[in-house]
Amino acid sequence: MNIDIVFHTPEIPGNTGNAIRLAAVTGAHLHLVEPLGFDLSDAKLRRAGLDYHDLANVTVHASITDLWDHLGDRRVIAFSTHAETSFAEVDYRDGDVLLFGQESTGLPETVIADEHVRLSVRIPMLPSRRSLNLANSASIALYEAWRQHGYAGA
Repeated sequence: MNIDIVFHTPEIPGNTGNAIRLAAVTGAHLHLVEPLGFDLSDAKLRRAGLDYHDLANVTVHASITDLWDHLGDRRVIAFSTHAETSFAEVDYRDGDVLLFGQESTGLPETVIADEHVRLSVRIPMLPSRRSLNLANSASIALYEAWRQHGYAGA
């Protein structure tokens, strides 16, 4: 299964470190769109990723435009607390890209509305809650996509 995860301008090194570990154990490709709110050599990022950094496929993109150029015509699914459709209603396909925003504000509306984004979905949660942790959200979504494909390669 070929599913990619994108963190658009992540701010917290521990979340990205956890996503690096997630990418390593699932075979997903992690994309980080700059600016990053930390240095990639940050100790918290290294600690959260444990010794998985060498096992993960991670690409840093200078801008969202660079990401779009890299992805080509792959289906991008944006995750937003404002979306109406549940992430569980999606039939995930090989080659899908799961796009997440930064921890404090989520994805900018300009990114969600971009022509490259084919779907906008949400992970259900109780009302009056701001959002889930970024790394947890990516894990929930990626594992649902992988489950739908019978955990191919595991």
